[in-house]
Amino acid sequence: MLTSLKQEKFMLLALVAAIAAYPLEHWMLHSGQMVALLAGLALIVFIVMASMRVAHHAEQLAEKVGDPYGTMILTLAAVLVEVVILAIMMSNEPSPTLVRDTIYSAVMLDINGILGLAALMGGIKHGEQSYNDDSARTYSVMILTAMGVSMVVPEFIPEADWKIYSAFTIGAMVLLYTLFLRMQVGPHSYFFSYSYPEKRRKKQPEEHQEPPINLAFSIATLVFGVIVIGALAEVMSKTLDLGLEGTGAPPVITAIVVAAISAAPEILTALRAALANRMQSVVNIALGASLSTVILTVPVMEAMALYTGQPFQMAMTPVQTVMVFITLIVSAINLNDGETNAIEGMTHFVLFATFIMLSLLGL
Repeated sequence: MLTSLKQEKFMLLALVAAIAAYPLEHWMLHSGQMVALLAGLALIVFIVMASMRVAHHAEQLAEKVGDPYGTMILTLAAVLVEVVILAIMMSNEPSPTLVRDTIYSAVMLDINGILGLAALMGGIKHGEQSYNDDSARTYSVMILTAMGVSMVVPEFIPEADWKIYSAFTIGAMVLLYTLFLRMQVGPHSYFFSYSYPEKRRKKQPEEHQEPPINLAFSIATLVFGVIVIGALAEVMSKTLDLGLEGTGAPPVITAIVVAAISAAPEILTALRAALANRMQSVVNIALGASLSTVILTVPVMEAMALYTGQPFQMAMTPVQTVMVFITLIVSAINLNDGETNAIEGMTHFVLFATFIMLSLLGL
């Protein structure tokens, strides 16, 4: 038990921060803008610590059940963190574009950032890296459909009909995800897996062998971590809003922060997989996270909008729409042959750099 607690030092630090944040919240919000900004940044660090442990336990569960269930658990854990933070931030100080900008940022970060960097680094080390191209095609067409229905078409929906279309969007996303889930864990599960030649592993001395995975402990810690993240996000959203107020920072910065928090553990997992020449895991993580972000976040937040009677601005801006379509076109071209290389990784990473530049310009 003591060993388990030592391994969870980051989670314990995040818990201490959450316990301390609430009594100090009034002081942080009334001690000046700089104090509020520094407090918000510090809380982000603790949220990332907790999310790392959530991802670690999701990875342990994933290792136990194997692909495609494994990466599904990892991406669902990341999306759960994102939804919790978004819901809390929207309940505190609603921003009409926060949900849209967060989903857009997450897709750019997952496909262009994670996949691009992983394919670039993996390509430099291993050359061409193989994966199952059925998975890439399935993910890509579903991401395009989900984003088109939920984030492009709303631009043309009259304001008076937003509730009807919002309800339709919820139904469409649930239907898409139900079918996708059945494919991923049912008769088409082989779409999302790849048979690698097994390498002989040296037998480790007993003192260096990893302890067996405790499923109950991993599940409990994962759930507890999400609760801690929610508690930290409650205070973080207020301090960060106050800290950025009047600074001229583009509104999309907050959305990028939320997307980066939920994606931080996925980045490390994907890079480790790419360097180990396991590109299938990278594809499942990057594209699976993008799809899960759209197809799960949209119905939850749309349901919240219907409940409160306050619509969100879900339609993407022209620049965002162009960037999404360029990303998905490049992805469709790069991921159509079952192999990635450093050049393909660089094309996505350049698109990611473009996304960051456009965001800093407020576009």
